[in-house]
Amino acid sequence: MQRRTFVKTAASAALAAPAIRPAAAQPAPTRNETLILVQEYGPNSMDMQGIGASQPSNGVSLNCYDTLLRFKRVPYAEGIMTHDLKDYEPGLATSWQIASDGMSCTFKLRDDATFHSNRPVTAKDVKWSMDRAVSIGGFATTQMAAGSLEKPEQFVAVDDKTFRIDFVRRDKLTMPDLGVTIPFVIDSETAIANSGGDPWAKDYLKNNVAGSGAFKVESWKPGTETIYVRNDAWKCGPLPQLRRVIARDIPSPSTRRALIERGDADMSYGLPPKDFKDLAEAGKIRVAAVPVPNAIWYVALNSANPPFNDVRLRQAIAWAIPYEKIMTAALFGRGVPMFGGPEKVGKIGWPVPSPYSTNIEKAKAMVAAVTGGTEIATTLVFDAGSATIAEPMAVLVQESLAQIGIKVEINKIPGANFRGELNKKTAPMVINRFGGWLDWPDYFFFWNYHGRNSIFNVASYQNKAMDALIDGARFAPDAASYEQQVRGFLQMGMDEIPMIPICQPFHDVAMQKYMSGYTYWPCREPDFRFLVKSA
Repeated sequence: MQRRTFVKTAASAALAAPAIRPAAAQPAPTRNETLILVQEYGPNSMDMQGIGASQPSNGVSLNCYDTLLRFKRVPYAEGIMTHDLKDYEPGLATSWQIASDGMSCTFKLRDDATFHSNRPVTAKDVKWSMDRAVSIGGFATTQMAAGSLEKPEQFVAVDDKTFRIDFVRRDKLTMPDLGVTIPFVIDSETAIANSGGDPWAKDYLKNNVAGSGAFKVESWKPGTETIYVRNDAWKCGPLPQLRRVIARDIPSPSTRRALIERGDADMSYGLPPKDFKDLAEAGKIRVAAVPVPNAIWYVALNSANPPFNDVRLRQAIAWAIPYEKIMTAALFGRGVPMFGGPEKVGKIGWPVPSPYSTNIEKAKAMVAAVTGGTEIATTLVFDAGSATIAEPMAVLVQESLAQIGIKVEINKIPGANFRGELNKKTAPMVINRFGGWLDWPDYFFFWNYHGRNSIFNVASYQNKAMDALIDGARFAPDAASYEQQVRGFLQMGMDEIPMIPICQPFHDVAMQKYMSGYTYWPCREPDFRFLVKSA
């Protein structure tokens, strides 16, 4: 099909206009071949690698592009699948082989895979796409570096159907990093031809899909609706049952809930926890509730500045958090509690419950020992975009800390400004949620506790001993050494408590009972490729 843009008269306008693809003449999709998805908001970009791409842009990457490999799908519950981060199945690559010295991996590409433009997928396209991911900056480049994918020189197009990655170091996260939604393969000739001189075609790919994936974008109206149609030439898996997906952006959660309850929508996600609780209990709608791997809701305490640079105060607050009330009144039980665990870390993994539980008298005595009875005044911030959960949580924390001599002012930060606020590293207290795509404890601790002080180290925690344990685990030579390092940083995190774990959140998705094949992926966006309707 020929690509068409809203404005054709000027090249610059073509780059800036969202694209539509007219459907070829064929029988209209049946009801069972059409999915109606209602969501709070849709993608703000067709390019997940682009700076500022929103969370739903992951869905474009997942459904409209292919990667070299993907994580193997495994059953989770009735009608629900999840994935195994350590087991892979073919994507654009039919096979791959790690070199005998462990310092490279060679991939053989499918002979029959084509882009939506009908061009064959070649190793040249894979190299250009990988070069772009490590060079474009922002989250994409950071995510690639998490798996030691760092520079274009690592990527080699051996011939049209053979691609090689040269490793800069042995890193257990390199292969898993190839399965997330960042290293997707782009039709490089189409992108370059429409780049307007930009080496990475950022404007063009923000507004156009140049992939080989199972779906094409037929229409994109930002803030209103995105329509996907099946790519009948897809070769990286069984042809999806769905031929058309209409994803409607509906900010009102009550409206989304009403649509799913009336049967006017097939699927919805991003509803408030109470809605998911109600829907699950009513039993008419299937609620897929998957605990988000490597993720927690937490309260962070700025350990670089007074007053919470004193570990005794951090521990006191950990004893004062009203955990059970938060689980009931803010989260409505939609998560796994991460408090009340053993004093010494037992399980090697993450998340694990902290040893803290609510003990106001103990917390009050600890605060008095530090302050001599003088009241502490501080500020707690949270993302307004998460207010459904974070605001009642903040009020409960405020009320509880008032009982131990700490006066808390609550400051709601607009979602567009929240990351900027975190990056300042000045907020004394923060309620936040973080989830690591790669489910290893050292991956989580690297981003949240390491002295490199990434934006996700919300507590500005600095401890060279912690850094040594995290680094030791990341590149541990054997399982015994890895376990020792992980146990060490988990225990230090609990003792030092710069971040107070509250719970491991559920990723909830509501769908009609005739839906099956739902798959939970690290990016948390719906995968249309495996969904089946039997209505």
